[in-house]
Amino acid sequence: MFRRIAILIAVAILAAGAYLAYSFFRTPEEASAPIEALPVAVDQSAAESSAPAVNSTPTAMPAGEARQENDPAGAGPIIFEIVQEESEARFLIDEVLRGSDNTVVGSTDQVAGQIAVYPEAPSRSQVGVIQVNARTLATDNNFRNRALKNRILRTNEFEFITFTPTEIRNLPDVVAIGEPISFEIVGDLTVTDVTRPVVFEVTLTPVSRTRLEGMARATVKHADFNLAIPDSPQVDTVADDVILELSFVAVPAG
Repeated sequence: MFRRIAILIAVAILAAGAYLAYSFFRTPEEASAPIEALPVAVDQSAAESSAPAVNSTPTAMPAGEARQENDPAGAGPIIFEIVQEESEARFLIDEVLRGSDNTVVGSTDQVAGQIAVYPEAPSRSQVGVIQVNARTLATDNNFRNRALKNRILRTNEFEFITFTPTEIRNLPDVVAIGEPISFEIVGDLTVTDVTRPVVFEVTLTPVSRTRLEGMARATVKHADFNLAIPDSPQVDTVADDVILELSFVAVPAG
């Protein structure tokens, strides 16, 4: 009887070990398709109440042909779209690896989103849903990549990380070309099946009337999103905080 129980326990342990190994080492699914921006939901009340800014400083937002393409009447916003080839979404998390401090960086250019810019009233501008394809995130280590996708983010089931803005704070009434501005974007960040409110600090520079460059940054705790970091014999500790960054370039859509 004892021998039979011991055999059953051994079989169970082997099965659990095999499943754990499979969950780590299996090949994660590739991106289902190139990422595309979701159309920004323009607030019509903002468009209707938009009024020229009383300032002689040139605004940084497109005018002329670029404006007419988006809105022939010139009353609505210009729709900017993130340029993937010049943008990058990334996370940074500190760890102690074999007794030495290390920062793990995961990044991807598969990020998409739109910005509705009001040339005559920049403070009314809006940001659409920002999407990141989690299946394309990569670090400098293939084993870590598989653990990240298979065990932490479960990307076979949850392909996208999304940020849905709900409020923009401290946007100025007037913006000048070449001068950076700072503001905050409040919204809901969804990672796997967990959604939490997050505030991104943003620095944006209107390089020209048809090009925006910026950096958005937030710090979150991975435990708040129920993200369990797998134990590794080589990793002594992993920080609680995760830094999220988006460096982006945006140009008029179309």
